[in-house]
Amino acid sequence: MKQITATGQTVEEAVQSALEQLQTSRDLVEVDIIDEGKKGFFGFGSKPSIVKVSKVDAKAEDEQIESSSEQEKNTEAEVKPEIKDEPEINVTAKKMDQQEKSIEEAERYIKEIAEQMGAPVEVKTTLHGRDIHFELIGEKIALLIGKRGQTLNALQYLLHLTINRNTNQYYTAVLDAEGYRDRRKDTLETLASRLSEKALRTNQDVKLEPMPSYERKIIHTALQNNQQVETYSAGNEPKRYVVIRPSK
Repeated sequence: MKQITATGQTVEEAVQSALEQLQTSRDLVEVDIIDEGKKGFFGFGSKPSIVKVSKVDAKAEDEQIESSSEQEKNTEAEVKPEIKDEPEINVTAKKMDQQEKSIEEAERYIKEIAEQMGAPVEVKTTLHGRDIHFELIGEKIALLIGKRGQTLNALQYLLHLTINRNTNQYYTAVLDAEGYRDRRKDTLETLASRLSEKALRTNQDVKLEPMPSYERKIIHTALQNNQQVETYSAGNEPKRYVVIRPSK
């Protein structure tokens, strides 16, 4: 069975991309929707649709079954290591090679963009399972962060697409620049506390500025244990925002 993970602005576009890469038709594959995605513009709250498409080579599968049956009749003891052990080692090595190539491509891509923006950087990459953290280090980091992290968010979105373009695994890319994400998190948590007090003081709903989904999540998380207020998201991407209101 051959599998590939593909992305697109919609589920159908992602599926079509996978079909083209597999060089097959829709009726010969199985489709697993990993993420339906969200509409947006260059990372400002947007998420691509992600699907895993599996193609079963019926002929190859039949040949493998026949070959295995014949070997089992002759030397049953020798069959098990040949079928079980060697393929597992090869598949693991192939996945690692594919992963390393995806990371190298992503690092090269972000360095080229930073160079073109006049802010050359070094990239420190850390892998945690399927989360890949890229830390940018340079003298003109502010150019890559932009106002309230908008440029950094756009670069992270492009980096995410680059990593998942040619891999069967789905990875989440996190792009940071000299600890900006942690500083922004602290700022948002302070903002959530201050505006929750305003909502209680005025007894009115308080609307925050539009934010990407992961920043809205910081606001929701910061106030989830506050029994005096409630939070919810409103509006459409990329201008979706958080509302804080007194609990009823």
